Amino acid sequence: MVRATALDQKRLDKEQVAAKLLDASAKHSFDPVHEVDWEQPQPSDLFYATPEHISLYGTPLWERMTPEQRIELSKQEIVNIMSMGIWFETILMRMLLKMAYERHRPESRHVQYAYTEVADECRHSLMFIRMIETVGARPYGRPGYLNTLGRYVPVLLQGAPMWVGTLMGEEIVDVMQREMIRDERVQPLVRQVSKIHVIEETRHVKYAREALARRIPRAGRLEREHARLVAAESAVVVSEFMVNPAVYRRVGITDPAAARHLAKRNEHHIEVKRRAAAKVVPFFEELGLMGGPAMKRWRLSGFVA
Repeated sequence: MVRATALDQKRLDKEQVAAKLLDASAKHSFDPVHEVDWEQPQPSDLFYATPEHISLYGTPLWERMTPEQRIELSKQEIVNIMSMGIWFETILMRMLLKMAYERHRPESRHVQYAYTEVADECRHSLMFIRMIETVGARPYGRPGYLNTLGRYVPVLLQGAPMWVGTLMGEEIVDVMQREMIRDERVQPLVRQVSKIHVIEETRHVKYAREALARRIPRAGRLEREHARLVAAESAVVVSEFMVNPAVYRRVGITDPAAARHLAKRNEHHIEVKRRAAAKVVPFFEELGLMGGPAMKRWRLSGFVA
């Protein structure tokens, strides 16, 4: 009998995780075209996001807004988040496809789950686009530098940095959507879309967490430092997206730059960000991916104290 090597055992563990995720995908996947009620009413007195999540919540500017303006701000902010999600998920799909292409083992469950996740993310992006259209809004663009950076991310992020960037994009939104699902002040349409996304993203987070936990013990110093930097820079990018001045402009705020400045220093908004990062940050700490010069960028993002 041939004894399995440590490498074989790691591969077996990876295959076992992927096999379980494939089974879960077969049982709990959704077609949002048919499973979301796109024709349901949108009550005029309900928000499009949990009010406390809104960047200006609790500020003097918020207090001066009418109920209608507050609801419109919630709509524009959730549309902004959905727009960010489409951008991020397109990059993630490219990274997963690149990984699957380079593994040369399409029969492995790990690669098969990568393809399965790509299919999930395709549906999510289409679901976000459909929701933006249904609420009567337009998607938000992104700064030119991010558009350029996005083209090269699949090449620049491999190994641990890829999984770190993936988790930053997935876990922050996941926590906020879980809170929205339970909030009866939020539009039923948004809650329904959020529920589908959360159920399927649970598998994606598991896949990325397991992959990162396997990778870190065999990563060299350079890869670890790169992963720390990517985690911190991803936090800054997500934070900047959450206070998009174009949102305030669409709502009719006369000084969008001042509103953004106010939102970035809003204690309520900072608390929401830290709560949203309350799962991913301890996980990074456990793997030794927090600390060093990158902490300055983390503090700038507002996700950690």
